[in-house]
Amino acid sequence: MLVKEYRICMPLTTEEYRVGQLYTISKHSHQESEKGEGVEVVKNEPHEDTVHGPGQFTEKRVHLSRKLPSWARAVTPRIFYITEKAWNYYPYTISADSRSLQCSFLLKFSIYIETKYEDNCGDSENIFHSDKILSDHEVSFLDIAFDEIPERYYNSLEDPRFFSSARTGRGPLQEGCHHHPKPIMCSYELVSVKFEVWGLQTRVEQFVHKVIQNILLIRHRQAFTWVDEWCGMTMEEVRCYEQETQEATNNELLGLVAPTIAVSEVGQPAAMHSAP
Repeated sequence: MLVKEYRICMPLTTEEYRVGQLYTISKHSHQESEKGEGVEVVKNEPHEDTVHGPGQFTEKRVHLSRKLPSWARAVTPRIFYITEKAWNYYPYTISADSRSLQCSFLLKFSIYIETKYEDNCGDSENIFHSDKILSDHEVSFLDIAFDEIPERYYNSLEDPRFFSSARTGRGPLQEGCHHHPKPIMCSYELVSVKFEVWGLQTRVEQFVHKVIQNILLIRHRQAFTWVDEWCGMTMEEVRCYEQETQEATNNELLGLVAPTIAVSEVGQPAAMHSAP
């Protein structure tokens, strides 16, 4: 098992990002969906935990068949997806666990992701106190503005080096922005990848970590550069938006109806609302 911790700083507060996170995941999932691809939401419901309190449970199927490289498609089923179960007790989330984030056909592959959000510049040490860390693990700071992402995912409108928010006055970002307050928050991501196949374990686990690193960069870049779309939304409004996008995406994936919403037109309130 390969364990790494990623720290991603953004010029937001954790309270702001509570809305921004939900909005970004919903919009991104809908944008990525094509017929037979994308993220299918199986469950999305309130959940109570004895330790962490009230939260939200989601179960998703991430369809990947046509997104795999040709060599991988040759050895995987025609319908290939990852099942993800997540528990969101913001500002702490379990994005997956070793029994729930699994390939539909490869049971010896699993991922576990714990996330904590704090209003600081990424200087909290041993934030997870996790018994899953059996030895020292690598800690990497990810810079949403200056770390490279694959060219096929680059969008100039989502480049924090050039984006300036009309509603918050934040941006463009300078290099090493985690040293510059305020506001500043950090997303701490503890990622454990396990692939129990002799001869391939190290290579696959390293490859999956690189994929996850790119996903984290893209997600956080979008959360910041879409801030003018979700800034001022209440939790009730973003939950409503989340429900609408999930229904539209599920319908597209199942091939039932044509898309019912235009994501770019949703989540842009005409007037500012009070913070949630």
